[in-house]
Amino acid sequence: MTSRDRIICSLVILLSLVYKSTCISCYYCNSANNTACLDVNMYEDEIRSRLIPIVQCDTAIPSSIAPSFFCRKIVQTIFHSHRESEVRVTRGCGWIPDDRDCYRDDNSDHLGTVCQCFHDLCNSGDSVDPAGITFIFVAFAMVLHLLR
Repeated sequence: MTSRDRIICSLVILLSLVYKSTCISCYYCNSANNTACLDVNMYEDEIRSRLIPIVQCDTAIPSSIAPSFFCRKIVQTIFHSHRESEVRVTRGCGWIPDDRDCYRDDNSDHLGTVCQCFHDLCNSGDSVDPAGITFIFVAFAMVLHLLR
């Protein structure tokens, strides 16, 4: 082995030690077969870790599908013809992002809301829109200023 080969080998080993993975971890469940999926935040961490599976999207889904993954939460009200409607929550990985953080997915047999997020375990609950909070804060500040 030449000294050049040793340097390349050393660099490869060094880079493999400092490589930071870009995968994302998401809750992965469906309330149709796991009622804990309806609201994962109602459980303490220890209990939640036993009830709600967590997956790393890049290993759970073939990587040839997408270059990057995100977490997704789908809430559907499903209408049944012979019984009451039911709310179903599905949490998992997504690979084709939408332009919007959340959007409606309604048709004749269900009403749905699909939300996407881009950091670990972010599909645990309702997302808060920072732009909406900023608007409310500015409006409140303006009202207070006018009432002075």
